This record gives sequence, C-alpha cells and structure tokens, in this order.
Amino acid sequence: MADNTQTVRYAPYIETRHTDFLTTVYNNRVASISASPFANYTAMDISDAFFGIGYVISDYTSLFELFNSHMLNLDTEGLYNQIFADTVDSAAVANLIAAEGALMRDEIDTNVIPRVLTGSRDINAVMASSFIIGKSLIEDSRVKLLTKFGAELKYRLIPIASERWTTTLNWNKNMVGTYAELMKFYFSAYMDINGQNYEMAAKNALWPFTILDFEKAALGAMQGAVSTVTGGEVAGSSSKAQKVLGSALSGAALGAMVGKEIGGQMLGYSSTTWGAGIGGILGAAASFL
Repeated sequence: MADNTQTVRYAPYIETRHTDFLTTVYNNRVASISASPFANYTAMDISDAFFGIGYVISDYTSLFELFNSHMLNLDTEGLYNQIFADTVDSAAVANLIAAEGALMRDEIDTNVIPRVLTGSRDINAVMASSFIIGKSLIEDSRVKLLTKFGAELKYRLIPIASERWTTTLNWNKNMVGTYAELMKFYFSAYMDINGQNYEMAAKNALWPFTILDFEKAALGAMQGAVSTVTGGEVAGSSSKAQKVLGSALSGAALGAMVGKEIGGQMLGYSSTTWGAGIGGILGAAASFL
C-alpha cells in the first residue's frame, strides 16, 4: 500500500533561520523562566497609610456611632442653652461688667463726689441730709448705668450665641459627612490596593507560563500569526496601551471614511488624511472613558 503522507517544507534558508530562532528562544526561556520580575514585589497594606502601623478601621469610631452621637441623638435645645450660657453668661462677660463698674466707681470717687462735696461745703450743707441724699442718688445712677451696660452687652451677644449654635450644628453634620467620605475613600483604596497585590501575585505565579507562551508562539511562527500574552499580562486581560491603540486605529479608519466623504462633498477633494488624524485622536480619547 502506497504511503500518502505529505510533508510541508519551507525554503532551506527559512528553516535554517527558524532553527536558529528557536535555539535563541530556548536559551532565553531557560535563563528567564525562574527570574520573575514580580518576585520581589512587596504587597502594600493600605491600613498602615490611613490609620498608622498596627491599626485597622475597627480601632476607630464606627460611622453609625458617630452619626448617632453627633446628629441622631443630639439634644439641640440643650446644646443651645449650653452655648448661650457659655457666650452670654461667661466669665469674660462678668469680667467686662466688673471692669466697667470699677471705672464708674473710680470716676465717681475721683471727680463726682469731690465736686458735690465742694458745692455742699460752699453752702454749708456738708452735714445736711441733702448731701447724704445726693450721694445716694449718685450711687443709684451708677447701679442703673452698670445694669444697662451689662444688659446691652449681653443683648449684643445673643446673635453671636445663635451663630455659634448654628456653626456647631453644621460642624457636626460636616464631621459625619467627612467621616463617611473618608471611609468610602478607604474602602475604595483598599479594594484597589488589594487588586494590585493579587494581580502582582498572579503575574508572579504565571510568569513561567508567560515565558512558555512566548516559546509556544515561536514554535508556531511558521504557521502564521498567533495570539500571545505580552508584557507579563495575565492571560485574558488587555493592557491600557492596547485599548488605546485599538481605539485609535478604529477611530482613524472611521475618520478617514468620514473625512473623505465630507471633503468630497464640501471641498471638492478627498480629505482622508485629516479625517484619519481626527478620528485617531477621538478614538484614543474614547478609550480612556
């Protein structure tokens, strides 16, 4: 029975170069398969950056606990009374009133009483009851003026107390909101960093297969174009550069067609070049969205 086996051969110079190529690939594969560039990657812990070394998020106040104490169970009336007392009836206000009273007392003792005494002596009324009554009226005026000063001072402080109360309420609200945003940012960064750590670990574990994939592509080079994993990418994933390049090329093709059509209709000639350029730019930009 005749042997019908068919053998596909290439030109001798192609087979020779392919043999040399495979030898080079083999030597590099042997040298590189155990030298993963991802082996020395140190996994990052996002908790250390956020909370300090040795601390985790559970070591701090929970979001609901903060919301409960600063907003949900906040006694707004009691808070206003406290702020009002701290503002209007504070020690600083009492000191101001006392200082004003001391100034009045000094003015009376230094200027007012001597003048009254001099006038009473001129009319020989120093020992009369009118002099005693005059001193009493002066003291009554001092008390009234001091009381009026204190009342006006406290009255002017009422809007300040209300403003402090409003500021405190907004502070509590903003604190809870900021705390929530911080936690949201933490968990987002936590997932990103963990994803990065796992990706690097996967690349390190798959490094021998990545190297072998290049050798597989070299062995099948005579069969035509084949797909391969490049740049240490995990199988099944595509890099950002590949996405940008693919979108740019697609956009360039579309732009060339549109440019040619518009140029022919509006300008009377083919505008393939500028259409391809604009399409390429738009395609590359779209790949980032």
